[in-house]
Amino acid sequence: MQGPGTAGLTAYVPLLVMFVLAGGFALFSVTAAPFIGPRRYNRAKLDTYECGIEPSPQPLVGGGRVPVAYYLTAMMFILFDVEMVFLYPFVINIDALGLFGLVEVVLFIGTVAFAYAYVWRRGGLDWT
Repeated sequence: MQGPGTAGLTAYVPLLVMFVLAGGFALFSVTAAPFIGPRRYNRAKLDTYECGIEPSPQPLVGGGRVPVAYYLTAMMFILFDVEMVFLYPFVINIDALGLFGLVEVVLFIGTVAFAYAYVWRRGGLDWT
């Protein structure tokens, strides 16, 4: 016999099982990788690698600084991820949110589009 309020908690058991399985897989992957991974090291594998630029013994222009385009690429990637995180709940609950949810999502997409247009206009998306 279940007590009051326990029926609602049983709905979370699959979620808890998923988190336990995900954590177990992550721990297993991290601990097993050194034992089952390849151990053939060569000079090219041990050499530094910076976003497609061939490493050279000479320092980069400007005292070894990395071009700003790499950081802009990373920030754009994060913006796309955050945008998807905010849009996912709307897609799931589109019927429950109604017109209010639609207005909020249109305002959010408009704000993000304005930011992308600003970055594009300023030349932030030119990779050359």
